[in-house]
Amino acid sequence: MGEKLVEIRDLHIGYRTFEGYTRVLNGVNCYVDKGEKVSIVGETGCGKTTTVKAILKILVRQARIYGGEIFFDGKDVLKMGKAEINLMRGAGISMIFQDPMLALNPVFTVGSQINAVIRYSGEPGAEKKEVQKELAVKALRETSLPDPERILQSYPFQLSGGMRQRICIAMAMATPRKLVIADEPTTNLDVTIQDQVLKILKSRVEEKQSSLILITHSLGVARETADRIYVMYAGTMVETARTGDIFKRQLHPYSQALMSCIPKLSGGGVAEGIPGRIPGYLNPPPGCRFAPRCPRAMEKCRREQPPLVTVDDGHAAACFLYGAGD
Repeated sequence: MGEKLVEIRDLHIGYRTFEGYTRVLNGVNCYVDKGEKVSIVGETGCGKTTTVKAILKILVRQARIYGGEIFFDGKDVLKMGKAEINLMRGAGISMIFQDPMLALNPVFTVGSQINAVIRYSGEPGAEKKEVQKELAVKALRETSLPDPERILQSYPFQLSGGMRQRICIAMAMATPRKLVIADEPTTNLDVTIQDQVLKILKSRVEEKQSSLILITHSLGVARETADRIYVMYAGTMVETARTGDIFKRQLHPYSQALMSCIPKLSGGGVAEGIPGRIPGYLNPPPGCRFAPRCPRAMEKCRREQPPLVTVDDGHAAACFLYGAGD
């Protein structure tokens, strides 16, 4: 185990709605080591984006943190003042959002937006326009964008989806960052462009020796990119292991069901999917949130929430099948 850069302990977060307060994150525990690439995999609506937005403290006003701790580089994020938060966002962490057209401002040129990121990064000389342009051009070149000088003068709507996403990667990594968060960065792209963007993201993170949190609903994307995977279900981390280990053997019934949904080249019929749906967060089940859909659920599962326990070296699961809570 390396030195932890990010650590989340027993995090509980919900949202205020017209019907009442929800309970989305239900005691999330996870960490990212320095220089490590981690992927969070799960169905839409399971709390992946809420988890990473909490690290940056960019949750919407309706969000409510019920409890837990978030540490970045040894400092408690939830206790940071405004100046510390701005420093963390400006120089410590960058985020690549899911939709580049929403992440980029359509009324400002690409150059002005990258320059703003560089200016507040704390890099030596970053307040000078010539330094900003030099770093911006370099960042665009490193993401394989042609004619970066022209792109700097362009507006986001004048560029393709793949180019816009590469610009977001360039903005996130124009200056050194300890952590890069990528929230499903290839969702709206063609398959061939997805592969290019992921390869660029992975190579840039490795070159800069940054840590990476990649959010995705695709196990294939996680397999190609991450050193370690967290499987998330309904606001809970149900399993974690090194990427190779989790593809060889899945411990949690949800991970097993998720893996069975992947189409196989050898055939064998059409995958059936997982029966049921993610529980509602206004009145979630009191025990394991996967119990209503789990074919191996016991009575204890419906009453108590299983903790995340280590089963093998670096391989942990939140399931009573492995003696959790005994």
